[in-house]
Amino acid sequence: LELPSDVTASILSRIGAIEILNSAQNVCSLWRNICKDPLMWRSIDMHNLGDLWDMDYDLAKMCVHAVDRSCGHLLDINVEYFGTDALLLHISERSVHLKRLRIVSCHNISDEGLSEAALKLPFLEELEISYCSISKDALETIGRSCPLLKSFKFNVQGCRRFHLESDDEALAIAQTMPELRHLQLFGNKLTNDGLLAILNGCPHLEYLDLRQCFNVSLGGNLEKRCVERIKNLRRPNDSTHDYEFYTEVHDTGSSDEDYPSGISDIDFMSDDYDDYFEFSGDSDYDFGYDYDGVLFG
Repeated sequence: LELPSDVTASILSRIGAIEILNSAQNVCSLWRNICKDPLMWRSIDMHNLGDLWDMDYDLAKMCVHAVDRSCGHLLDINVEYFGTDALLLHISERSVHLKRLRIVSCHNISDEGLSEAALKLPFLEELEISYCSISKDALETIGRSCPLLKSFKFNVQGCRRFHLESDDEALAIAQTMPELRHLQLFGNKLTNDGLLAILNGCPHLEYLDLRQCFNVSLGGNLEKRCVERIKNLRRPNDSTHDYEFYTEVHDTGSSDEDYPSGISDIDFMSDDYDDYFEFSGDSDYDFGYDYDGVLFG
């Protein structure tokens, strides 16, 4: 309690949103007041390792409450496994200045939902979409709606013998994201033609990760151009030791549905000093609901 409030705030910000919302904010009045500060919620990391499902947390309700607590100051959010179209729309409507968005294994986010959200995020600079079912149509909308986008990660699970080759996603990126500096396409089905389109359409590219993009065959003039243009190039067969997700390569066809998972941890908050909020149980959340009125016990 004798620590300066800014030091306490820095410490609390490191324990993650889920811990803040379920325990830390209820320790004492000082901690609760610090946790009510919108500036505590400029970054929301809803990272988890799957164990939170066993604890029956309502992660969507937590995330909604954390976003509302930010009061429009949110700049960076990570949502893993539980994201939906409704949640993404809620985030975009209340966080127009959002700069970084990361969604992982959110199979309930559709092309339509992501596109609608992108239209409301003109200041987005960094976007990661890993192991989600998103097509070129949404990528085109993102590129046109987010002109400041400089970093894009679009990752799927690699397969050594793709039965399908597709440059649709590569062309969408090349045609609508000219300001990219950093691009990761782990496990993508693009070919040399798609890679060439990206090199032509993204002239500022400095980092390009093509690991497990086994339809790309670097050699000759194409490889020379990549080496000359790209400061940091990760080739299809390069090591995946520093890649955070599961990387086992399948040898049977294109398994776009069998995505690996990744996960993270953070946010939820309460506004009424005397209230203790519950984010557990099976609840169908309604985005018009007053989450500050959810009481525990």
